[in-house]
Amino acid sequence: MAENITQFEKGQSGNPSGRPKGSRNRTSLAMEAILEGEGEALTRKAIEMALDGDGPALRLCMDRLMPARKDRPVTFELPAIESTADIPKATSALLHAVSSGDLTPSEAADVGKAIDAHVKAIEAHEFAERLAALEQASGGKR
Repeated sequence: MAENITQFEKGQSGNPSGRPKGSRNRTSLAMEAILEGEGEALTRKAIEMALDGDGPALRLCMDRLMPARKDRPVTFELPAIESTADIPKATSALLHAVSSGDLTPSEAADVGKAIDAHVKAIEAHEFAERLAALEQASGGKR
C-alpha cells in the first residue's frame, strides 16, 4: 500500500513569510490615502443630500444608522421534544406562534430547521438503542 505523503505538515503554512493577517490590499490603501481627512466632509454632504430628499443618500444614511436586522432571539412556548411522539406538539406550537404574530414565517422556518436537527438526533439515538437491543437479543452475532 502506498504511504500517504503530503506536501506540507499539518498545521504549518506553506508560505510562512506570506501576507500577514489583517493586511490591506493596494486598492483599499489607495482609497484610504485619497479620502484621508475628507471623511467628515463626505459624511456631512451625504447627510445634507439625504435631508434635501436625495433617495440614495437617504438610504445610505439610514442603512448606517439603522442596519437591517439579520437575526433576533425569539421567545415563544415550545414544548420539550424528547421523542418523535412529541413532534406534533412542537410543530403545532410553531404554527400557533406564526398565526398569532409572535414569529414571522422566516423565523419559524429557522426554528423549524433547529427542530428538524433535534428530531434527527433523537431518531439516531432511538435507532442506536434499537440496534443494540437487537444485537443483544441475537447474542451479539451478525
